[in-house]
Amino acid sequence: MSQELSVSVWRSETNAFQEFAVPAQDNQTILDVVSWIQANSDPTLSYRFACRVGMCGSCAMMVNGEPRWTCRTHVKKVLKSNSLQIAPLRNLPVVKDLATDMEPFFDKWVEAKGVFQGTKTRHDAIEPILPDTAERVAASTAIECINCAVCYAACDSVSGNADYLGPAALNRAWSLVNDVRDGAYEERIEAVSGTGGCHNCHSQGGCAKYCPNDLNPSASIAGLKRKTTRNWFGWGRS
Repeated sequence: MSQELSVSVWRSETNAFQEFAVPAQDNQTILDVVSWIQANSDPTLSYRFACRVGMCGSCAMMVNGEPRWTCRTHVKKVLKSNSLQIAPLRNLPVVKDLATDMEPFFDKWVEAKGVFQGTKTRHDAIEPILPDTAERVAASTAIECINCAVCYAACDSVSGNADYLGPAALNRAWSLVNDVRDGAYEERIEAVSGTGGCHNCHSQGGCAKYCPNDLNPSASIAGLKRKTTRNWFGWGRS
């Protein structure tokens, strides 16, 4: 790697990439590169980040055409011919430069009924939940999503179908339909069976390939397809 990186950054005002020369450093991340450009070359560059350690997911961007957490992506891992291309997440409206509007992503989370609906009150005894039951294992496998939208940006079905709920929302729905404490099973199954629901997934697996937390939304969506099919035939919840 040479002493300077050639970095192309998407700029919303010109609707084009702008070129920057950035000093190369050891153990440099993509977020380090973006921060250097804003601090030293163009203070008007807009982007989003928070924790810098892979906890919040807010720094996700397209890097050389692939969605990534920029705080966890080291330059040496993705550098091509000493060049980088950095753009806002795909499939979301751009607020400015590298910052996207997350509202459509979270609207679909709500459409998929991704909010836990408890059946107990604070006055009820705490119900013991065994960690090794099939339902709890399925729920726990899908539960570590932090809403970074990397899977949403990776999904070609989202690109081709504006109504599609997307991998993250459906992954959350899968977690909840397997949670025995939740009381909205039928309502949620109906929500993920509709026009933009689980059957729009083409099973290409981009969501699983790029998820930084190693989740498998494709498997969750396949589970929803089985559940919704059983529901359609009137075969019950199992």
